[in-house]
Amino acid sequence: MAEQGYGFPPLVFRLHGGAPQVVREVLLERGWEEFDEEVQQEGDWNLYWRTSGFRNSDYENILPWQRLNHHPKVTHVTRKDYLVRHLRRMKCAFGATLYGFSPSTFILPNEYTKFLGVYTKNHSSRYWICKPVDLSRGRGIFLFEDIKDLVYDSSVIVQRYISNPLLISGYKFDLRIYVCVKSFSPLVIYMHQEGLVRFATEKYTLASLHNLYSHLTNTSINRFGLCYAMDKERVGKGCKWTLSQFRCFLHKQDVNELLLWHKISNIVTLTLLKAVPCIPSSPNCLELLGFDILIDSSYKPWLLEVNHSPALSVDCAADVTVKKGLIGDFIDLLNYRTIDSFRQKGHLRKKYTRSGSKDLQPKVFQGILLSKTLHATPIRKRSWTRPISTSLGSRDIGLCSVNASARNSTVYANRPVSKSKSYDKSTEKVIAVEVESDDLNLRPKNSTRNTPSSVCKLPSLYENKLKSPTFAWDCRTPDRGVPACRVGDFILTFPFNEATWKASREKVDVKVVVNEVQKLTNRLASSFNANERMKTGSSRTGGAVRDKFEALLWGPKDPPLLSECCFSGSELKSKGI
Repeated sequence: MAEQGYGFPPLVFRLHGGAPQVVREVLLERGWEEFDEEVQQEGDWNLYWRTSGFRNSDYENILPWQRLNHHPKVTHVTRKDYLVRHLRRMKCAFGATLYGFSPSTFILPNEYTKFLGVYTKNHSSRYWICKPVDLSRGRGIFLFEDIKDLVYDSSVIVQRYISNPLLISGYKFDLRIYVCVKSFSPLVIYMHQEGLVRFATEKYTLASLHNLYSHLTNTSINRFGLCYAMDKERVGKGCKWTLSQFRCFLHKQDVNELLLWHKISNIVTLTLLKAVPCIPSSPNCLELLGFDILIDSSYKPWLLEVNHSPALSVDCAADVTVKKGLIGDFIDLLNYRTIDSFRQKGHLRKKYTRSGSKDLQPKVFQGILLSKTLHATPIRKRSWTRPISTSLGSRDIGLCSVNASARNSTVYANRPVSKSKSYDKSTEKVIAVEVESDDLNLRPKNSTRNTPSSVCKLPSLYENKLKSPTFAWDCRTPDRGVPACRVGDFILTFPFNEATWKASREKVDVKVVVNEVQKLTNRLASSFNANERMKTGSSRTGGAVRDKFEALLWGPKDPPLLSECCFSGSELKSKGI
């Protein structure tokens, strides 16, 4: 990491108004500096963090040393009505076996007639929950049994209420799972090992649907409840556990923990899969999402919603434990290089190469042509002379005069620059090449003092803004290799084998990915259901999914390799399972 390098300038972060304070704290602890718009130029930063989305121009103008904490158009996943439509299409295409993790949902008012037909015919679904499509933190949510209580004044979704949730000492809870999408093309998904368990602060009962402290787990609501500060049975004070505490709870229950974690991982992958064609590829962007998962009394996980910019406020010990580590690992996934800490200086330096021990050979970049010569008081500047070609390509940089008499062309920049002149006898053209001497810090081979009789410095056209040279770089995702299986507590959950990696490299082959997910689930279910093997802890073998990925099973405290958890059909028979 560049931030850890001795003698290198620190990385710079820029926070938009409303950005979480914990983000600033973590970055400062890691040696970063905060962007000061009054001192630094506009693009002189490495990370721009916003709670809301970015403008299209922010994505179009991103530079190689910069990162953004959002991908464009992620609302296709995080907006409730969009998510419902995507999951409905996938369920029709691939069946309820794979896509049966979302409760029946209707988008109102457009689907009111359809909902009314289901409501009147299906008496088994007695309880429903209504949510505004574009609000968060529990705002506008209410439960109802009688359709007369369904009152709304904006677009909402009406969803079958999971009335048999798994309870801990009588309290309802859900899981906040943190997911990082490193890239949508190719699709690369990481899930964090640590997350939050969010509790309702009053015991669960269907007798009072209007008691939100009994049915909703949002911290923004429960923190105002009378029981929030009470020491509740097993839950304790407040309304949060860490995922590690939940693992301890599962260990005390006779449940197949590994299969539960895998089902949750599948929910994340299958949910994001449909959104891939809708989200354009954007370089140097990452997305942190919050998946809300409810577990029912039969230990089946259900997807409730996906949160854009999940809350990172810190108001209890569980928040400190989870969120500070989460942000630190998120920063590690940004893949900064040493050169990124130099920002424009470092990437301009890459444009120059050495020929021999002392020679400086410039690469030319896109520039601007001046047709006139300005006269002013002579200015003494260090210059170096080097013959170069006068045929200027699309990457030429600097200001060049093509008039043989215009030897006093002016080169301007935001900071002092060195200027060299090269005389081409064949064409009698004088070329001024701009080199930032403080950027390169390299001594020219033939240094001379040049004091032209009439030169002046033009005012900068980019005053108070970062100069924008053209950088030739691949606008696709920079890291096209096989992703690391683990970064901190982020576990790679997709791709999980070579087949899924190949299927998602360019245009995602949804059918192949869904087929691989189904095959892996069947193998894991066959292996996990062998109670004798699980209890005796017999050695695991796994040619079934072993390949160069060595993917891990997300969820357990010490995640095992998927290849260690899977048995092929022949292996199961040989073991008498």
